[in-house]
Amino acid sequence: MNYNLNNLPERTSKPREQGYTMVMDKGLSIREVESFLEVGGEYTDIVKLGWATSYVVPNLRKKLDAYKAAGIPVYFGGTLFEAFIIRNQFDDYRRLLSEFDMEYAEVSDGSIDLKHDRKLEYIRTLAQDVKVLSEVGSKDAEKIIPPYKWISQMKTELEAGAIKVIGEAREAGNVGLFRSTGEVRSGLVEEILTQIPFEKILWEAPQKAQQVWFIKLLGANVNLGNIAPNEVVSLETIRLGLRGDTFTHFLDMDAVDEDFKPEKPTGKPGTSMPRG
Repeated sequence: MNYNLNNLPERTSKPREQGYTMVMDKGLSIREVESFLEVGGEYTDIVKLGWATSYVVPNLRKKLDAYKAAGIPVYFGGTLFEAFIIRNQFDDYRRLLSEFDMEYAEVSDGSIDLKHDRKLEYIRTLAQDVKVLSEVGSKDAEKIIPPYKWISQMKTELEAGAIKVIGEAREAGNVGLFRSTGEVRSGLVEEILTQIPFEKILWEAPQKAQQVWFIKLLGANVNLGNIAPNEVVSLETIRLGLRGDTFTHFLDMDAVDEDFKPEKPTGKPGTSMPRG
């Protein structure tokens, strides 16, 4: 860091097991990747090439090389995996991962109907070659999955070999874990956390209010994903309590000078405040 500030929450160091920031690259140019890495590379743990953008983006190998040179692993979005398997091209997908020397793969079923047993087979098979991130939840806003199914699927996908499970939210943060307004389905999240260790979950949370909610619930080292490249530094300040949304969350307010503490209300509820 550029200077010292006391009493900040401790952040885990890369390579991390918890405290992930997963960035979504929705089609950055090589120059944009380099600019992003100059500022946000230190705070980025992994990059997802969103949905099937890797199929159409020019200079894919150069982009992957730029991330690799910065020590940041990359993986293809789960929608690309789904595009391959629905066309009966799973073996082609495995060859693709090998051809581009990918260390990670995402297994998802957010856009297709896939029997869960078969999804587990894909996870087991890919886990022999790469580190698997499996996504739970649907991209269909009308498809509401009850909490017990989220928990059951997360458990079995971790047991099948996934290193982390991803809570679906799409790039907009308005399905899956969230209502169409972007509001967190807090009951769902809290129920999931009764059964699944928080360090094993990567919550897609592209909106600032969603990031703040998870950080206040689970601390600075919660795993968050689908972060826009230009929001990575902003997110790090939220994690550290250096933005208004979490400014006092990590402070010991008992140790703060009295002049900086909020004034305590006087008077009884329902009565007018005394005038001075």
